[in-house]
Amino acid sequence: MLALIAEGHSNAAIAAQLFITESAVGKHVGNIFNKLVLPPTDDTNRRVLAVLAYLRRNELD
Repeated sequence: MLALIAEGHSNAAIAAQLFITESAVGKHVGNIFNKLVLPPTDDTNRRVLAVLAYLRRNELD
């Protein structure tokens, strides 16, 4: 799912591609934020930070 976020897809587009509800995508995205320890703040965009973490991880592989 994080790969789809990194490709720039919205929650709605991800839901359609994976044949799940948009609500389910939101829950999965929230779980990703929690696993990456990305709490909600006014100063950062968690979606962008999650993508950066994904890209960094893929550089190491």
